[in-house]
Amino acid sequence: QVRLVESGGGVVQAGGSLRVTCTASGRSFANYVLGWFRQAPGRERDFVAAQRWSGSTYYGDSVKGRFNISRDNAKNTLALDLNMVEPEDTAVYYCAAAPTPWDVTNRRAYEYWGQGTQVTVSS
Repeated sequence: QVRLVESGGGVVQAGGSLRVTCTASGRSFANYVLGWFRQAPGRERDFVAAQRWSGSTYYGDSVKGRFNISRDNAKNTLALDLNMVEPEDTAVYYCAAAPTPWDVTNRRAYEYWGQGTQVTVSS
């Protein structure tokens, strides 16, 4: 059974930092893209960042320069460092896995999803 489990969410002050992590299990994720999406109340689930097995990284425009994604292929883990956070970053953050999609920003390309972890930025 494939599982993606997020952890590390919480409350952080604006301008601060937080790390969320994802542990994947149940199959090999070789050549899979691992990514992060987020969903705020009343909004669609938006792309945040993704990383290919090869190491290439991609970021959404609103987080570029502030967030950093990293993965450990040996441990099947994915991390997202949220830096210089803003109240607009408040959302549930989801980890997801996709079998080498052309468009890593398209949530419909992702086959597996975690349950999400809440990140709240206080002003």
